[in-house]
Amino acid sequence: MSGSTVYESLTYKNENINRALEALKAGKMIQIYDSDSREGETDLVIPAKAVTFKDVKWMRKDAGGLICVAVDPIASKQLKLPFMAELVREASKTSDVLGEIAEKEGDLKYDAHSSFSLWVNHRDTRTGIPDNERALTIRKIGEITEKKLFGDAIHFGDEFRTPGHVALLRAAEGLLDERKGQTELSVALARMAGITPAMVVCEMLDDNNGKARSKEDSKEYGKEHGLVFLEGQEIVEAYMMWAGSK
Repeated sequence: MSGSTVYESLTYKNENINRALEALKAGKMIQIYDSDSREGETDLVIPAKAVTFKDVKWMRKDAGGLICVAVDPIASKQLKLPFMAELVREASKTSDVLGEIAEKEGDLKYDAHSSFSLWVNHRDTRTGIPDNERALTIRKIGEITEKKLFGDAIHFGDEFRTPGHVALLRAAEGLLDERKGQTELSVALARMAGITPAMVVCEMLDDNNGKARSKEDSKEYGKEHGLVFLEGQEIVEAYMMWAGSK
């Protein structure tokens, strides 16, 4: 996105990948299923810069999970976004309670660590929770990510405050070489599509059994709503091709 960080799009043998990249370039929603061995969940995914209040409503009502924004690792480092677990561990030096609850190795059954960073509201919001205000915060996260990758001298705190109602996810530095969560999968797709690598993700939940929506039901939902459905392994394979072309 800057002189030294340019992401370009390729064409792939997997037509599913091509359709997903075209959808993301057009600012449209897609679905990503990570894998049976990780969370085993399908997320609704859309570029942060394209989000409207109608998209937030869609995710809130039809997906029902946590609406988060996954941020590229280079931009995360430039914006000085911390991992939430690191903040809690640092704060635990003066609090026994925080020391007890801070994420530790082995806490997650499906991964080495979580990708949660700060929870923020944009400074132009009032409470930050209505769909239009969350959409504003999300778009501004996309904008500041792009500006930072282009080398603009901006400060995160000038535009955002914490605590807030939009959770930021900091993608692993090695991206899919290091971690294959929804955070990294969505950011990898953004890079492959040549768009700003700040992506909104929201888990699809099942209203009937209290669990995550099954892959089969999620696929059926996608067909009904014209959404491209990608599995994590499809993205990993395409990303390896993309990275190998650099």
